[in-house]
Order: sequence, then C-alpha cells, then structure tokens
Amino acid sequence: MNQLPPLPYDVPDQAFKKAAQIKLALFDVDGVLTDGKLHYSKKGEQLKVFHALDGHGLKMLQMAGIDVGVISARKSKALQTRLSDLGIKHCHLGVNDKLSVFEQLRTTLGLKPEHCAFTGDDVIDLAVMQACGLKFSVENGHFIVKHLADWVAPLLGGNGAVRAICDVLLYSQNNYPLGSNQLGQ
Repeated sequence: MNQLPPLPYDVPDQAFKKAAQIKLALFDVDGVLTDGKLHYSKKGEQLKVFHALDGHGLKMLQMAGIDVGVISARKSKALQTRLSDLGIKHCHLGVNDKLSVFEQLRTTLGLKPEHCAFTGDDVIDLAVMQACGLKFSVENGHFIVKHLADWVAPLLGGNGAVRAICDVLLYSQNNYPLGSNQLGQ
C-alpha cells in the first residue's frame, strides 16, 4: 500500500495543526486506556482490560519518535505490566498532582507546552490538559473535559479511542509506519 486512506474521523484543522508539533503524548489510564470500570479479584487485586489496537498505536508513536507516557492517579500491577510490555518509559502512577509531574517531565525533556499532548477523561485531568499544547479526550469522557478538548476521539476509552488519537498524531506528522512487524500489541 503506497498511499494512506484519509482518516475516518472529522478532526478540526486547528487540532490537526497542533498534532503536527507533538513530541510527547501523555495519557490518563482509567477511562482512556481502559473502559474506566474497576474490577477486583477475590484477593482484592485490581484487574484491567486493555485494547490491542491502543497498544499498537502507542508502539507506532514510539517508532515514529514521539515520546509516550502515562500519568495516572491509580497504580496497579496489571497496569505496570502492560506499560512495561509496551516499552513506555514515562510511567507516573499513583499521582494526584498530575500538573506537577507533567511540568517536571516537560522540563526534563526540554519541551515547550505546545510540543505536548494529554488525553484525559475526567476533571482530575484538566490542569495538565490545559498546560499542554494539545488536549484530547474520549467519547466516554466527562462533559466538561470533552468541552475543553481540542478533539474528542469518537470511540470509548479502552475500545480503540487511544488508537484513533495515535492515528491523528501520526497522520498529522506524515509518519505512519506501514508494514512493520516489529510492533508488539
């Protein structure tokens, strides 16, 4: 396949232009990388379900040179395992002050806010979203978060929404890796 088909999503021009500048894509977890439901085993262990399409998208971002990270208020062994499997190096779990973590990470990486994107779904994400150059949300996000986002993926968190966001970032930068069998899901 030599030419990519057009994106199947209606992305505003301004959001697409901002996406072309992104060097760091950060994501919340519950409600974004998962469907937001909390599952516990009989032993009280937190269980999470992730979508392979989302994982593949995150791997493609990394292959395209876009740093990927997670800032989440929750911490679980399942999440740590998934992030490790995906090779995500910027993992900040059990964080309530997401803005401080973002500012420290951005400074460490030497990035301007306009080079950073954050995907969130609830009001705890608003401070860091507003500090970033590009704000994403998901269809099942809180109405205020969706209102403030530059683009809302038309899919539910945990059901391909992150992949749609990855596709927008990759398309905007003309850097969609095709045919690579090096991508684990």
